[in-house]
Parts: sequence; C-alpha cells; structure tokens
Amino acid sequence: MGSSMALRPGSLRPVTQVLLATDADWLFDEVSAALGEPGTTVSRIREGRDVSSAVSQLNPDLVLLDLQIGTKGGVAACIDLQHDIAEGRAADTKVLMLLDRDADRWIARQAGSDGWLIKPLDALRLRRAALATLAGDAVFEGEPVDEPEPVEADADAASEGEETADASD
Repeated sequence: MGSSMALRPGSLRPVTQVLLATDADWLFDEVSAALGEPGTTVSRIREGRDVSSAVSQLNPDLVLLDLQIGTKGGVAACIDLQHDIAEGRAADTKVLMLLDRDADRWIARQAGSDGWLIKPLDALRLRRAALATLAGDAVFEGEPVDEPEPVEADADAASEGEETADASD
C-alpha cells in the first residue's frame, strides 16, 4: 500500500527508520530530538558489535555510528557493515559517522562511511546531513569543498576574433 502523505519541506520521508549506535545517552537525546518526527523511528543500540545484526533485523534507511561505542567502535562497526553489504548479508544502507574531532576524518574515510559530522552536533546540521545522506549525497564535514573550474572563453571564438583584428589592420 503506497503512502499518499505529502512530504513537508525538510521532512525525512513518510516512514524512515534510523539506527543509532552509541552508548552516550546525551547523543541519543540529540539525535532523537533532531530527527524525530511522525513516521520516523530512531532505534538505538549501545554496542558496536550489535550493528550488523540490528541492520539485518531493522533494515534501517540510515545508520548513525558514534565513533566510540562500547566495546567495538564506529570504525570497526562500519567496516564490518560494509563487508556485510558487499557480501549480500545486509541490504545497502547509508552510514553517517559521528566523529569526535577533525583528525578522525581519515579513519572514517578508510572505514567506507557515506559521510560524517564532527561533534559537537546541532539539530540543523544533523538533520541536513541525514537528509543529504538519504538522498545519496555525501556529507564530509571538514573536507575542503572543490571550487568549480573557471569557465574560459571558447578557443575558436578567441582565435576568430584575433584573425578579424589582424585582417582589419
């Protein structure tokens, strides 16, 4: 049965399942407040070693991994989940890592996450990153933004202008 519910601007989706792996109560409270809306469920696990089984059971649209989770951190959990996805043991799932500091970007990149935010978080950044990640866009906070290449004049037009100038002398 399809949903006829119209999306509000900035709404996650009519039904979104978010899995948060963290042992920090304050982080769960922040994520729930930022992403909680009708039709969105934020589930929580407290151990990184439980990520793969929770993904298989819940089939979340988005997984948020705290960098430090109980006995198995977000990096190891992300690597394991990426292996499960590649080997067909888990559905393709978007993963957004929640990093402790700027220097953690390298390890998050190596883990194969779909993006990351650097704590401390705020609701607006978290919501924007979740929406972008769900839409398939990468959010790599702290990474340099590639500037578009400057547009150069058409070489043929420039050479024609030079020939015209030479011919009129």
